[in-house]
Amino acid sequence: MVRCGSALLRQYGNFIDNLRVHVRGGSGGMGLRKLGGEGGNGGNVFIVSQDGITLKMIKDKYPNKRFVAGVGGNSSIRSLKGAKGKDCEIYAPAGISITNDNGKIIGELNKKGDRLIVAHGGHGGSFKTYFLPSKGQAGIIRMDLKLVADVGLVGFPNAGKSTLLSQMSHAKPKIADYPFTTLRPEIGTLIYSDYKRVSVADLPGLIEGAHLNKGMGHKFLKHVERTKQLLYVVDVTGFQLSSKTPFRTVFEAINFLTKELELYKVELLSKPALLAVNKMDLEDAGEKFNELLQQLQQPQDFYHLIPEEMVPTTPVQFKHIIPVSALTGCGIENLKNCIRKSLNDQDDLENDHYRLEKLQSLRKTLFESI
Repeated sequence: MVRCGSALLRQYGNFIDNLRVHVRGGSGGMGLRKLGGEGGNGGNVFIVSQDGITLKMIKDKYPNKRFVAGVGGNSSIRSLKGAKGKDCEIYAPAGISITNDNGKIIGELNKKGDRLIVAHGGHGGSFKTYFLPSKGQAGIIRMDLKLVADVGLVGFPNAGKSTLLSQMSHAKPKIADYPFTTLRPEIGTLIYSDYKRVSVADLPGLIEGAHLNKGMGHKFLKHVERTKQLLYVVDVTGFQLSSKTPFRTVFEAINFLTKELELYKVELLSKPALLAVNKMDLEDAGEKFNELLQQLQQPQDFYHLIPEEMVPTTPVQFKHIIPVSALTGCGIENLKNCIRKSLNDQDDLENDHYRLEKLQSLRKTLFESI
């Protein structure tokens, strides 16, 4: 059942990354005092993840954003146990977290078929309640989209991330030669010769001050949280957002990106990271690339080139540094292979850690049983 209500949403273009809706569980049914009959419980409100759904589709289909489950049946002479109220299911995309209006996390939906109760139905009237039913839970919940991808592309605007993604995968993001081309996340899929698939998310470009929510700020950074690894993409010639902003060398750009991630959530820097140095087809690119490699080997020796407040606490240790040209396709296959190897290494490490934990748990159990 859908009734009038309100919703708060944020957008980049037509893309909605969070949605605030009202939910209410169904009230329980009346008990039957003279025969001791119990009313049925009210229905629950569930959020169910399903393919092909977006938050915008929910907004468009249910503009009033109010979801109410069915009322439990009353006890009667014909049916002493009232029927349970009908559940209300809200179909939503995978990769969302759900919080209440106070910001407390209720749960997450990470894959197709995940279900989460967001409002319980009331209990039917019974002997314990003098045959009076209770109301269902009611409140505001927020569905917050956080992309789930193997790899997230991290880079300043116009670094060539969209072109790189289109070269690597079957994604067809909007591409143009001006900053902020990527106004919404794009997911590409890398398909290898053995049919292994790796998902790569091209996220809206960062700007300096993103951790303070400048530009697309937190919209970008929250999506980074839900990727297994990071792929920094930088322009070998450096970066300048506009004629009114300072020019940054490629070394500065890397450290500025790192600092933005650190200031938002330092845990992001624990993710394995790769570095793609783009636009290697340009003149003097080879010389600039070799200079960058030298700077990354001993970054502390070059921190004097960076404003003190933007020096990362800990420099990123890239698992692979790959020179590429998204324009010509040079280095793309090598990049794909490095991504595959890095993800495999991470899986092996996590499996080893899991096996070690299981072994330690088994040893503890055996020791305690002696």
